[in-house]
Amino acid sequence: MSFSIAIDGPAGAGKSTIAKEIAKRLGYIYVDTGAMYRAMALFIIQKDIKPEEEEKISLACKDADITIEYEKGEQLVILNGENVTPFIRSEEVGNMASASASNRNVRLKLVDLQRELAAKTNVIMDGRDIGTYVLPKANVKVFLTASSKVRAKRRYEELTQKGLSCNIEEIESDIIERDRRDSTREFAPLRQADDAVLIDSSDMTVEEVINAIINLVK
Repeated sequence: MSFSIAIDGPAGAGKSTIAKEIAKRLGYIYVDTGAMYRAMALFIIQKDIKPEEEEKISLACKDADITIEYEKGEQLVILNGENVTPFIRSEEVGNMASASASNRNVRLKLVDLQRELAAKTNVIMDGRDIGTYVLPKANVKVFLTASSKVRAKRRYEELTQKGLSCNIEEIESDIIERDRRDSTREFAPLRQADDAVLIDSSDMTVEEVINAIINLVK
């Protein structure tokens, strides 16, 4: 029997950082759903389709083959046979991912792949609708959040460390807008599953959050 952990929450709550580290410590496969949506967004951008062109997105997504592989412990995101890992973390791709993720066809395409993985092996998955929709029978469900101020500060520090110039107020307003889009979309919106444990990481260290989730698993 495989064991699954679902971590949901808004943009910038630290889901990926936490999930990756827990996967390492427990020997689970980390399924980076956000990276899969970003790869799809990159594909849509490459096709010169705009976020509001719903029908074009619905048609185009059928031609995107997205998988996740591990090489020497490093995660690779493969889009139609090409490693696109270095190209999926820009703000442009992030915004397109948030817009295109509300497209029903995009979600159905990626959800099938995610469920297949979880049926075969022990996984930890993070996203917006893992516990509510992708893995409704996950063994452990967590809703991880933090204030928009804290999330903007974390994102700002992450980008400036990479030498990118950015504006913290703009980042926060982007985050608030992304929250609004994610929680009001028609299909599988961002919400806390009834049986998920709420963890607010605003005043917690990464280690404290990891330990709290590992204790739930135990």
